[in-house]
Amino acid sequence: MASVFLKAEWRKLILVNYKIDKAVLKRYMPSHVEMDEWNDTCYISLVGFMFLNTSIKGLKIPLHVNFEEINLRFYVKHKENGVYKRGVIFIKEIVPKYAITLVANTFYKEKYQTFRTGHKWKVVEADQEIMYEFKKDKWHTMSVVAGKEKQPILFGSEEEFITEHYWGYTKINESKTIEYAVEHPRWEMYPVSSYKIDVNFKDVYGDDFAFLEKEKPVSVMLAEGSEIIIRSGKVL
Repeated sequence: MASVFLKAEWRKLILVNYKIDKAVLKRYMPSHVEMDEWNDTCYISLVGFMFLNTSIKGLKIPLHVNFEEINLRFYVKHKENGVYKRGVIFIKEIVPKYAITLVANTFYKEKYQTFRTGHKWKVVEADQEIMYEFKKDKWHTMSVVAGKEKQPILFGSEEEFITEHYWGYTKINESKTIEYAVEHPRWEMYPVSSYKIDVNFKDVYGDDFAFLEKEKPVSVMLAEGSEIIIRSGKVL
């Protein structure tokens, strides 16, 4: 088993899920993986959450323990010894600390960028309001209003598909791919009653994803999250 690279908590994850033509994602696919779909639908997700109590190789770096992340990701699978490993590929991951960007891009060849970020967690009577934001020329935001009572994820559900991907894959070149494991228990979800997305997808993610500005999400979710472990990667 690979050594532990990072430990943290991922909390209050907003997952905004869109349908996308798999042809759009073809050039972002590394070798050794294939597209993963749910009910014949290819998904791409805008995800915002908090990293809490973060340590790298057992060390907590001052001012880099708690921070926001906003990412755009899609879903793939890799077949090993006849069994599929289900994972994600990131188009871009946004964080507020340059050191995090440097470490992730160096060790995992990820696509982190550093911008100012912020968040708000607010409880109002029976509801909670969760918001994440980042600044690239202007402030881009994603927010939900959800109930406070957690619910289990049903087996075979869309929520299970979106949250139960335990591998990350990153393209090194046309023939090599980094694979790393992400470990966490099965999450619980909060019922979302409303949401608001104000993101200039073209400006932030490029022309391929500009259509998402006018696209209605297939679903919007809020997961409580949990403690997580990211293990050291290997090259496929």
